[in-house]
Amino acid sequence: MIMSRSEAPPPEGTAVTGNLHDRPHDRLQDGLPDRPLDRLQDRLLAGLPAEAVLTDPDVTASYANDMASFCEAGVPAVVVLPRTVEQVQHVMRTATELRVPVVPQGARTGLSGGANAADDCIVLSLTKMDRILEINPVDRIAVVEPGVINATLSRAVNEHGLYYPPDPSSWEMCTIGGNIGTASGGLCCVKYGVTAEYVLGLDVVLADGRLMSTGRRTAKGVAGYDLTRLFVGSEGSLGIVVRAILALRPQPPQQLVLAAEFASASAACDAVCRIMEGGHVPSLLELMDRTTVKAVNDLAHMGLPESTEALLLAAFDTPDPAADLAAVGALCEAAGATQVVPADDAAESELLLQARRLSLTALEAVKGTTMIDDVCVPRSKLGEFLDGVAKIADDVDLTIGVVAHAGDGNTHPTVCFDANDEDESRRARESFDQIMALGLDLGGTITGEHGVGLLKKEWLARELGPVSLEMQRGIKQVFDPLGILNPGKVF
Repeated sequence: MIMSRSEAPPPEGTAVTGNLHDRPHDRLQDGLPDRPLDRLQDRLLAGLPAEAVLTDPDVTASYANDMASFCEAGVPAVVVLPRTVEQVQHVMRTATELRVPVVPQGARTGLSGGANAADDCIVLSLTKMDRILEINPVDRIAVVEPGVINATLSRAVNEHGLYYPPDPSSWEMCTIGGNIGTASGGLCCVKYGVTAEYVLGLDVVLADGRLMSTGRRTAKGVAGYDLTRLFVGSEGSLGIVVRAILALRPQPPQQLVLAAEFASASAACDAVCRIMEGGHVPSLLELMDRTTVKAVNDLAHMGLPESTEALLLAAFDTPDPAADLAAVGALCEAAGATQVVPADDAAESELLLQARRLSLTALEAVKGTTMIDDVCVPRSKLGEFLDGVAKIADDVDLTIGVVAHAGDGNTHPTVCFDANDEDESRRARESFDQIMALGLDLGGTITGEHGVGLLKKEWLARELGPVSLEMQRGIKQVFDPLGILNPGKVF
C-alpha cells in the first residue's frame, strides 16, 4: 500500500482552502484568539457524545485510508462515529457552517481510495450504525443502517428463507453503506446482478444536514427521477446514506460447482462465450489465468496441474444443478477443455471454490504488494483482453495475474510488485494504466465494481467524454454546492 499526505487542492467550487490550523479567523472566544480545530470539536460535541468524537492523532491516523495502492491520504482533523440519523445531520450542519470537508467511511475495504481522508477533514465513520431494522418476508425487503456487515445481513435473511445476493469478496468485513457507495458486485453477479439492482430506497443526509428519502418499499414505482440509483455508486460525493431499503429473493437451492481446465486462456474464454450464448444462467462463472493458478499452487499446494493455462469454475443453484453442470461441461469440452471435474455435493463444491477464494491472497504473496484493477469488458472480448494483459505483463516485466467474474466480463488484473523498489512501482502504475486503456479500446469500462475514488479520476474523464462529465459535475454542484462531501474523489 502506497500512501502519502495529499497536497492536491480541493476540487473546483469548494470553499474549503488551506489548513484548518492555519486559516485566519477574526473571531474571539473568551478573549482568546479563535482556534478553528477547537471550534470544530466544540461544535461537534454539542450534538454528539464524547466517545463518538475521536481526536487523538494516533487514532485518527488509523482512519486515513482504505486498501488501495498509489492513492494519497490526508490527515483528518477528527473522526466521528455517529449512532443515529440525528447525529449525522448534526455533523453535516457543522461541516457546512465551518466549511470543513467530510469523508464518509464504512469498513475501508475499498480498492480505489474513495474512503481516503482529506487534510483537516471530518472522517464520518458509519460503522456504529449497524442495526438491521426490519426483515419483511412478505414484501421481501430488508431495512438496514449503513454499517451493517454484508455477511451479517446475508445470514440474517437466510433465517427467513430469503437471500441477499450481492457478495463482494470482502463480504465478511464490508458494510452495506460501502457496497452502496461503490455499487459493488461479487461472484454471483452473472446471475443476480450488482448492488444497484437491490437498492429500492434510501434515506440520505444531504451536505447541509437535511434528510431526504428516495425510492420506495414497493415492488414497482416510477414516481419522479430515480434519485436512488443516482446515489448508488456515488462514493459519498452527493450525500450520506443513513438507511437503505433492500430487495430480497427467495433462498435458492445449494449450488454445485464444476471446474474445467484449459490449455489456453483463449479456449477458456471461448467456453464462456458458448455457455452464455447457449442460454445457460450459472450462479457463478469465474476464470483464473495461468499466473493465478501457479500462485495458488505455490501458496496452498492444492495440486492443480502445472500445465493449466486457465481454470474455469461454473456453478448452478437450479433445481437440477447436476444436469446443468453436465451441459456446461460438454460445452467446455467442445471448446477444448483438457479436464472437466463436476462436484457431487456441497462439500466438493466448496473445495473447488477454495482456489478462487485464495487467488488474491496468493498473488499478494508473489511480491508483497498488489495493485488490483477492475476493468469490465464485453464477454465477447474477454479473450482479447486476457491476451492483451499477458502482453503488457511481458512488456513491463512484472507478474500480472488475472481473476475474472467471467460471466459478466468483469476482470481483476492484479499487478504484483515490490513497493520498496521505485522502478517496479513505476512500472506497476504504467501497467495499470495500460490495462485500463486496453479495456476502453475493447468497448469496456474502467471499473465494474470497485468505483473511481482517487485511483481512476483521470480515466473517468476519458470514458465519459466532455458533455457527460459536465452534466455529472453539474449534479455534484446541485447536491454539494460547497464541495465538502468527499472532496477530490470521482471528479
